[in-house]
Amino acid sequence: MSIVETLILHYQNKSQIMQGSNTEIAILGAGCFWCIEAIFQQLIGVESVKSGYSGGHIKNPGYKEVCTGRTGHAEVAQIEFDANLISFTDILEVFWKVHDPTTLNRQGNDVGTQYRSVVFYTSDEQKKLAEAYKKQLDESGVFQNPIVTEITEFGVFYLAENEHGNYFNLHKEEQYCQFVVRPKVEKFQKAFEKKLKK
Repeated sequence: MSIVETLILHYQNKSQIMQGSNTEIAILGAGCFWCIEAIFQQLIGVESVKSGYSGGHIKNPGYKEVCTGRTGHAEVAQIEFDANLISFTDILEVFWKVHDPTTLNRQGNDVGTQYRSVVFYTSDEQKKLAEAYKKQLDESGVFQNPIVTEITEFGVFYLAENEHGNYFNLHKEEQYCQFVVRPKVEKFQKAFEKKLKK
């Protein structure tokens, strides 16, 4: 994707939110983007999920660059959802239940800043909701350790290469999908059975 295309996408995302449409965008990082994409695709009200990169200092990063941990980018999912059917708070509930937000720059064996837990908020309202939810979770004692999830203003989303799109659904038999993605997806499906698309 070119810089111009990326900027157009960025401003389209912003304008959708500013126009007060029912469609909103959430940008979330919670480890490998294959896991997050596979989970959020299944929720009622979610219209699209795209894997990509955000939060770094390199323009138009590629997967191999991001994997070095030197670009500053996190692997993220851009989640487009209908706020009439699913709220941003619902999105956050799923987000915080499907990964470990207490491990800094790590999810399981995936280690590095590119795997950090992060919410890139796209509005003041999203920022308030994310901060309040994080505080509530910390105070509730649900997690033994403090939540280290970053809550940071959204800048630019860079779409990942085509081979990373819809990855789990296309590569379910691969070892990583079998041993890392599938268990997370199955755990999510049990916890949120009533919120899944049929």
